[in-house]
Amino acid sequence: MTNNNLTTENKGSSLDGESQRDTAFPIESERKLKARVIVITSGKGGVGKTTTTSNLGMALARLEHKTLLVDADIGLRNLDLLLGLENRVIYTGADVLNDKCRLEQALIQDKREPDLTFLPFSSSQSPTQFSRKSISNLIDRIVNDYEYILIDSPAGIDDGFWAAIDPANEALIVVTPEVPSIRDADKVIGRLIANGIENNKLIINRVQPKMIKSDEMMSIDDVQNILGIPILGVIPESKQVIIASNRGEPLVLDQKLSFPGLAFENAAQRLQGKTTELIDLNKASENPVKAIIGNILNRKPKSTKRGDYDLKN
Repeated sequence: MTNNNLTTENKGSSLDGESQRDTAFPIESERKLKARVIVITSGKGGVGKTTTTSNLGMALARLEHKTLLVDADIGLRNLDLLLGLENRVIYTGADVLNDKCRLEQALIQDKREPDLTFLPFSSSQSPTQFSRKSISNLIDRIVNDYEYILIDSPAGIDDGFWAAIDPANEALIVVTPEVPSIRDADKVIGRLIANGIENNKLIINRVQPKMIKSDEMMSIDDVQNILGIPILGVIPESKQVIIASNRGEPLVLDQKLSFPGLAFENAAQRLQGKTTELIDLNKASENPVKAIIGNILNRKPKSTKRGDYDLKN
């Protein structure tokens, strides 16, 4: 997996690329930053947490929000691969805590989007010693440097989960419309609330409208009624997700957005607090062209970087 626009070096203490910013937005020194720290979790593995983290983070950066993505999956790091940054990881958050490097040396700035930064907590090559407060100790140092900090949590509810949720004040729970995923998500929501994280929202991933219509898959309403928390986004099943993951390019970077790419961008806008309606996947299954065009017409362009939209699925 290669990315021609990336080099094998970690970010230094300064940021470049300021000239690429829209002058209508305040420069960094003028922004009053206090990050929303959001953990992205699930309970069950393999439901798309890392894909969600990479796409939401990149979408927020494209909307010119200073965003940090933290891979908190101890020993099973994958977020760097989905971002195409694997060749630039030299130091990790664990190295910072062990005084092997400065924090600035472990932060990797994306060269495609200057507002996106990546922090791997641990190496995938060797075991990492950590405590429940390890990730919090890192984030406390930089919480005022970003608008959004998204933490990619490991699967399950073991020590890695508790370390990932410790610094968070919000959570996104990623589920698929399957009984095991929903059962595990329900347990996770209970633990989040018990630990004081009550601002929780759902990302329902890998939705297949045709299966819902034939009663072979739970509907969006079914999932929400069972789990009882608001929905932030609904992401359709698509081969484009696999292709993008193998390329190390988040879907939201495509010049011609696929339907799941548009769904992730829709979720990022809702995360901002915009009153953007969820994409209607039921209509999409009947007439995908009409559904996507309707969503495009109802949304105001946020950037001139985006080209035409593609109607591929």
